[in-house]
Amino acid sequence: MKSPIQQSLFIPYRQGQLHVRFIPATGTNKHLTPILMLHGAMSNGRVFYSDSGRGLGCFLAEQGFDIYVLDTAGRGKSTPLIDKHYGLGQGEVIREQLPLVQSFILQRHPLAAKVHWCAHSWGGVLMASSLIRFTDLQASVASFLTFGTKRTIKIKSLRKWLMVDLFWNRFAPFVATKQGFFDAYRYRFGMDNESHLSLIQSIDWVRGEWIDHDDHFNYAIAAQKTIWPTTWFIAGKNDTVLGNPADVQDMMAECGFQHAEYTLLAKEHGYLYDYGHADMLTHKQASEDHFIKVKHWYLAQSD
Repeated sequence: MKSPIQQSLFIPYRQGQLHVRFIPATGTNKHLTPILMLHGAMSNGRVFYSDSGRGLGCFLAEQGFDIYVLDTAGRGKSTPLIDKHYGLGQGEVIREQLPLVQSFILQRHPLAAKVHWCAHSWGGVLMASSLIRFTDLQASVASFLTFGTKRTIKIKSLRKWLMVDLFWNRFAPFVATKQGFFDAYRYRFGMDNESHLSLIQSIDWVRGEWIDHDDHFNYAIAAQKTIWPTTWFIAGKNDTVLGNPADVQDMMAECGFQHAEYTLLAKEHGYLYDYGHADMLTHKQASEDHFIKVKHWYLAQSD
């Protein structure tokens, strides 16, 4: 099938622009409800798409869904890029950027009452936080799907100590304090740079309580009263640190989901591979494997 034609859309935001990659639905069986996708920390929207037509975003566009992939402020093609002068944290994504992009999508789709939300890794924490905080979003989000999303990392292993305790919790803040941001390009770690403030705030949330750093809003308490949309958490068996299945399930419990679905991508459950944190979205055979189940899940909720 021919790769969907992609467009870069830009939304004015503060002193710059948010980049949203639009991948329009192809074929005749087009659905009213669009899908918004959000990347995780040290990443950008390209985890969901490629120019050649690979990725979950392109795959779902071929199934008839209009896809919007956000680069949060400073990342991907959003401007200005993160540098030593960049002063925004994760709070602005939760309180400003997600509501802004949601409104933008609904304005472009006047016949759509809702938008599906889909996230990878820490993006799922940010999306969940925004949903918890805003009742109007709870009413306008059709579903919530996450890949490798956890809020805390409670598992213990040598790999976790090296990746999280040593690198993320100590080395990255040390570098960010000196440079004003964490230069992931320089250290070849991740897809995109991370602001000093987002880095410190995410570390604090992983190790501590789910409370907003700016106004002390308690997400953990508010989550118990949240009206959640249809929700599905996906974990990978080989995702042993950044989205460990046990930590993914801990987040599900913390959010108070009553009817959320959970799937472990493992050969023992009939999948082609024991997927890891990134390749659950980027593996060449994902479109022949669990992406098909994702397609059917979205189709089951279609207009």
